[in-house]
Amino acid sequence: MDTAQYLLAANAAVWIGLGGYIFFLARRQATMEQRLQHLEALDNEQHDTRSA
Repeated sequence: MDTAQYLLAANAAVWIGLGGYIFFLARRQATMEQRLQHLEALDNEQHDTRSA
């Protein structure tokens, strides 16, 4: 392999790694949004039972 091929392989590895990291962050954000919605629903239930 010559220098250009190593550079291309390194560039591809960086972009694949970056894409994987962004995918990981997106999945974590989706999980956090679900947890937040669940906590908000629980909080609303507590407020409803206090006012009843």
